[in-house]
Amino acid sequence: MTLGYRHSPRAETTKAKNYLRLWAFNACSLSSHEINSPAVNHKNVLVCITGFTATMAAKTIVFLLLAICSFFTLALGSHTYQGEWKLLKKSIGISAMHMALLPNDRIVAFDWTTMGPSNITLPNGTCLKISDTIDCYAHSVEFNPANRNVRALTIRTDTWCSSGALAPDGMLVQSGGYDEGERVVRYFKQSPNSDWIEDPNGLITPRWYASNQILPNGKIIVVGGRDQFSYEFIPKSSKSDQTLYQLPFLEQTMYTKYVQNNLYPFTHLSPDGNLFIFANDRAILLDYVKNNLVRNYPVMPGGFSRNYPSTGSSVLLPIKLLKNINHGTPDAEVFICGGTLPHSNAKANEGVFLEATKTCGRLVITAANPKWEMEDMPINRVMGDMLLLPTGDVLIINGAARGAAGWGVAREPVLNPVLYNVVSKFEVLKPSKIPRVYHSTAHLLSDGRVLVGGSNPNGDYNFTTLFPTELSLEAFYPPYLSSNINKPRPFINWVRPSLELRYKQKFSLAFDLRGKGDIKKMYVTMVAPSFTTHSFAMNQRVLVLGLDQVHGTSSTGNFVVQGHAPATAAVAPPGYYLLFVVHDGVPSRGTWVNIK
Repeated sequence: MTLGYRHSPRAETTKAKNYLRLWAFNACSLSSHEINSPAVNHKNVLVCITGFTATMAAKTIVFLLLAICSFFTLALGSHTYQGEWKLLKKSIGISAMHMALLPNDRIVAFDWTTMGPSNITLPNGTCLKISDTIDCYAHSVEFNPANRNVRALTIRTDTWCSSGALAPDGMLVQSGGYDEGERVVRYFKQSPNSDWIEDPNGLITPRWYASNQILPNGKIIVVGGRDQFSYEFIPKSSKSDQTLYQLPFLEQTMYTKYVQNNLYPFTHLSPDGNLFIFANDRAILLDYVKNNLVRNYPVMPGGFSRNYPSTGSSVLLPIKLLKNINHGTPDAEVFICGGTLPHSNAKANEGVFLEATKTCGRLVITAANPKWEMEDMPINRVMGDMLLLPTGDVLIINGAARGAAGWGVAREPVLNPVLYNVVSKFEVLKPSKIPRVYHSTAHLLSDGRVLVGGSNPNGDYNFTTLFPTELSLEAFYPPYLSSNINKPRPFINWVRPSLELRYKQKFSLAFDLRGKGDIKKMYVTMVAPSFTTHSFAMNQRVLVLGLDQVHGTSSTGNFVVQGHAPATAAVAPPGYYLLFVVHDGVPSRGTWVNIK
């Protein structure tokens, strides 16, 4: 039997309509409901696409030259950049549009099921019937960073532009998607031969381009999505989980019906237990239990949109905890960078690629009178991924300098990552050689490296276009792992009484430091693993733990530190975290702990 799609007249018609809809989504400014409507006038869409294609053809050569030149703009010159890159796998068979790290140190990645044959077949010669086609190709894989092995996984419904979170027991919970997958909740358990389990009615309403956040009670809130101005909770285990809660803020922040600029809203759990939600250029604090608006925040200055398709990125900066666990609610500060002008996506579909912004803003969301503190990155960037490192620094990676998110609407890939430190600010790092634009991802690994993958601004697997579908995985080594750094790296020996922590619990941690150590330059962090897609690492969180004292001597390099687990589930939602010792800016490998 030949692997792949078994073609039939009906299947070909369905496939043609899918491609037409993909083009219409961006080129013709049609909404998801319109492009999926049986009544859509496909002749009118074809006229639109024909005009769009003619406009683009005249400028193709110019854009190619601009793109090629931009690849080398920052890479050339005599400056020596910090950081290192290594190619881990030339092809994992799929393009890593979505990525999550499990507590067994495996990465689960997936793209979507209707983009055609991938480069890896389903396990055991399996073939699935998807819509009107027979598909024998996988669109999800499990990747082992230790030995670089890839295992094909089985997804039965479309996961295009979906969301997810890691449940307290380590289960990956993934929600929504496109078409038949838009109301599906999928579960992946960490075990040697596990595969996806799908609940076709896991969501009350369709969720496409939504965001997820783990909550203090272990539930996951799912916020927004295209044409969805509401939120709900998963998994559905209680009566309140069956309720759909309206969120007018999402409708109020929509730029236009067709270019919404508020999709994949930035969600961060505040240490007071409420939910910070940022969409387009503004934010609220929501009491999601009572469905009450707690407060409105000032509009972010500059006139730029920050959410899809004018995609920027956001992190909750490290939360510093005191050893006095009864001190009260700690402060929390959100940091948002990048994005572009609200009409950038529409202009790019006309062949005009506007410059992305280089502005960033910090906002103390727990302050009595919060105000945005603005600063500039060294490089303009849209679709950049912001990741929290174990040190508490922020890595900004991937993206483009012009255009917006969407099919073929970005130019000038930004190859240089940027490191942000609250004190020393921005530092430009060594560039990659691989453009990572729309549908690229990045994720922190337990050993301190950053896994980088994906990039597919095409409606299918296309390896001959300006920005081809990218199947590779790279590892970026931040400066603290550079081979030329002359600092000892801590090594965690044990955590007592166990790796199972309780809130407010005191614990001890032993670590070795080969070389002279300065306890004044030592601290301990807990890092929550994220679910990354579309430039937003959902659920990522760094806690700087309160410490009592450190025992040990520099001569032996053996130390024992006594610390305090976080006090509440609002500060640290229940589940798995990576525990790091950081000395003089260099983190240990992470040790998995679970708190509840």
